Amino acid sequence: MKNLFSCLVPLLLACSATKSADPAPTPLAPAPAAAAPTLRVMSYNVHHCSPPSRPGVIDLPAIARTIEAQHPDVVMLQEIDVHTGRSGTSSHQARELAEQLHMHAYFGKAIPHDGGAYGVALLSRYPLQDTIVHRLPTQDGTNGEPRVLAAATITLPSGQKIRLGCTHLDAQRTDQNRQLQAAELVRLVQEEKLPFVVAGDFNAETSSPVMQQVTSALKPTCQSCAPTIPVVTPTKAIDFITFAPQARFQVVSHQVVAETYASDHRPVVAELRLSK
Repeated sequence: MKNLFSCLVPLLLACSATKSADPAPTPLAPAPAAAAPTLRVMSYNVHHCSPPSRPGVIDLPAIARTIEAQHPDVVMLQEIDVHTGRSGTSSHQARELAEQLHMHAYFGKAIPHDGGAYGVALLSRYPLQDTIVHRLPTQDGTNGEPRVLAAATITLPSGQKIRLGCTHLDAQRTDQNRQLQAAELVRLVQEEKLPFVVAGDFNAETSSPVMQQVTSALKPTCQSCAPTIPVVTPTKAIDFITFAPQARFQVVSHQVVAETYASDHRPVVAELRLSK
């Protein structure tokens, strides 16, 4: 018996020695950081949806197709007609485009025109809140048209809020009104606490005093900006997408769309990444 016990002890000790300890639990991998939200922005002077090659014809579906092809989240439109004789007294171009594109719309009236209204519009995949039309100044004694900044707030799926603005500065051949309007635009931007994206037809080139004033507060999405007008063989860049503050945005892409039928301007599209 003693011999049997003496034989079992080494065997039990050997088994105990060869039994592996429970493995340490595998640490959980850190959750991937959520990607910063992006916003695809389009700016388009639509020439009241009248193709230059077909005077007197309103081709709103052509504008809608041009917009849809770019898959924007928000669109800033200039030269929009609402209930005018030339575009149809029953036609509200901003709402009709929004319906075709399944977007929300906000129209900012700049002037009465042809029995209706003429101005700018915002389209958005997200609801438009806190909408307002800011009147931009015009110098007394000039032939300039009154102009506006139409603004609204959107909330991205991430919960972040962005302020949007659409404008169309004076088209008359004087910098006096454009500079007054640019100064007011800068003031409005500097008072805004939310990240602000402003786009439109500035009727001024990058090197002009007007755009130098604008870019004192707003950064364009392009540096050597491709031309946007005339629509066939364009030579001048006067349509821009801008943003503030610079630290809150990163430009992912910028392009001028080579569409030559629907309007007398080429549309501009940029994708922006918003930081916290």
